[in-house]
Amino acid sequence: MPSYQATKYHGLKNEGATCYLNSVLQVLFMTKNFREAVKRHVCDNQANEFIDQLTSLFDDLQQHEAYTYNITKKLGIDNVYEQRDAAEYFEKILRLTSEAASQIFHGESTQKTKCSTCHNETDRSEAFWHLPLALGDFNSRDHSVEDDIEKYFRASHFSGKDQLYCDKCEEKSDATITCEIKHHPEVLMLLLKRFEFDYQYMTYVKINQTVKVPFTLQIPENQTYELYAVVDHVGDLRGGHYTATIRPQDDEKWYHFDDTRVSLDEESGSC
Repeated sequence: MPSYQATKYHGLKNEGATCYLNSVLQVLFMTKNFREAVKRHVCDNQANEFIDQLTSLFDDLQQHEAYTYNITKKLGIDNVYEQRDAAEYFEKILRLTSEAASQIFHGESTQKTKCSTCHNETDRSEAFWHLPLALGDFNSRDHSVEDDIEKYFRASHFSGKDQLYCDKCEEKSDATITCEIKHHPEVLMLLLKRFEFDYQYMTYVKINQTVKVPFTLQIPENQTYELYAVVDHVGDLRGGHYTATIRPQDDEKWYHFDDTRVSLDEESGSC
C-alpha cells in the first residue's frame, strides 16, 4: 500500500477525469532521456507548440504541483470529464513530440509467414509504440507477463479451414506465422489487453486478474528490459481511475502517483 508522506516529487491536478493523462505524463516526465530530448528540441529553437507546452509542464513538475490545461487543449480534449484510454493518449503525445524524443519508445516488428507446401516465406514489417499482450487463460491464478511474452512470440500454425493463401502456390495452404522484433526500442511499453468481448452479454468486460510483472524481463534476441513504470486502471469499461507507480531512474524507491497525491510505494511487482 502507498505510504502517504512528503516526497521530492510532485503531482498533477485532475481537471475532471483526466487521471489517464496525468498517469501517462508522469511516466514520460520520469523517463529521463525522453524529458531531455524534449528540452533539447526547445533549446534548438524548433517551433512546435505542443513541445513548448510539454516542456513548460515538465519545468513546473520539477518545482511544484502542476496543471495540464494547456496540454489538454493541444491534445484536443474538449470534455475533461470523459475518461479515456491511457495507452491511446500515450501514443498521441509521442506523435506530437520530436522524432528524437518519440524514437525512445519506437520499435519495429517483423511478421514472417511461411508456406508449408512450397516453403516460400514473406515478411511484413510494422512499427509499434507498444506490444499488445493478450492475458490468455485468465482463469489461471498464477499468471505473469513472461507467459504473455512467450505466447506473443510463439509460432502460430494455420491449417484446415484456417489455411492461408500463398501467392506462389496460388491457392490456400497450411502455413506458419512467427513474429520477431527487428528494432528493439530503448524503452519497451507493454499493453495488457484486459478487455474482451462477452458473447453471452454481448458487451466488453474487463479481466480483473492479477498479473505478475517481473522487475527484469528478457524477450527474444536476448534483449533485457528493467521495469521502472506501471500505469494501472481500477474500474470497468465505463469508468474508473488511473494511477502510475514509478521508480525514478536516479532513485531505488518506487512511488505512487495518484493525481496530486505522490507517495512512497511499499509494494511493487503485481498489476
